[in-house]
Amino acid sequence: MTVARRRSYGVKGAPYGFLVPATILFALFFALPIGYAVWLSFRKVHVSGLGLGSGARSEVWAGVENYTDAFTDSELLDGALRVLGYGCIVVPVMLGLALLFALMLDSDKVRLAPFTRLAIFLPYAIPGVVAALLWGFLYLPDVSPFYFVLAKLGMPQPDLLDGGPLYLALSNIAVWGGTGFNMIVIYTSLQAIPAEVYEAAKLDGATPSQIALRIKIPMVAPSLVLTFFFSIIATLQVFNEPTTLKPLTNSVSTTWSPLMKVYRDAFGTGDIHQAAAEAVIIAFVTLVLSFGFLRAANRRNKQEAAR
Repeated sequence: MTVARRRSYGVKGAPYGFLVPATILFALFFALPIGYAVWLSFRKVHVSGLGLGSGARSEVWAGVENYTDAFTDSELLDGALRVLGYGCIVVPVMLGLALLFALMLDSDKVRLAPFTRLAIFLPYAIPGVVAALLWGFLYLPDVSPFYFVLAKLGMPQPDLLDGGPLYLALSNIAVWGGTGFNMIVIYTSLQAIPAEVYEAAKLDGATPSQIALRIKIPMVAPSLVLTFFFSIIATLQVFNEPTTLKPLTNSVSTTWSPLMKVYRDAFGTGDIHQAAAEAVIIAFVTLVLSFGFLRAANRRNKQEAAR
């Protein structure tokens, strides 16, 4: 083989060499755990007799039994409904505030823009568990300064950790922590719009509100789709907030969300195989919803581009 041909092969194979570390990490920390979870979901523990002695407990093939139990489990289905209600509050409120703040910061009349951006983004930098603890104590009537002020003013003191208000309390934590990140994504897209577009609109007599509604929002639609996509995934995987607030109230059960049900089955009751099946179902539902939403968004973008 000539030297030139060896160099040609080396140049062509260089990209694959750079991909090797990422491929190894992907296989070890992503593909392999997923494959192991799927394998566990098709197995179960068989107990012989009283379950005492060596060989009394053995792992056997279960087929789709774990999946059948998961789909008929009322606790898992109730948790999914609770997360659905939670998401109906969190996603529109969080994205609406993120878009509003991004439009306000992109305005020519805004003052102290760097400080305002930092102040809005700062809650996102606080770990979710810490944020849930902080808000949890603010919700407790005995230690919350808000309840003290309401009592002094003679106003009613609602229990935010019980019943329907619990959804608002949990949603507030997610909105407070996630609005800043989504705002930065949308604001970055607004900054990428050419200034000539705004100048042309002003020459045509467009007001600031018309520019925001007819130019800015349509042009940052891809960023809105992206933030909506991330918000849906985060909503389906809600775990930190209800788990952290659980010691503070009896209204949050160990199966309040599907992921809490998985955690309870895996580490509470020790049924790792049932937990694996539930985790696979949650991952599959997340995958289907994500790809379905992205496909619908891409189809709409193609139809608008064809016009």
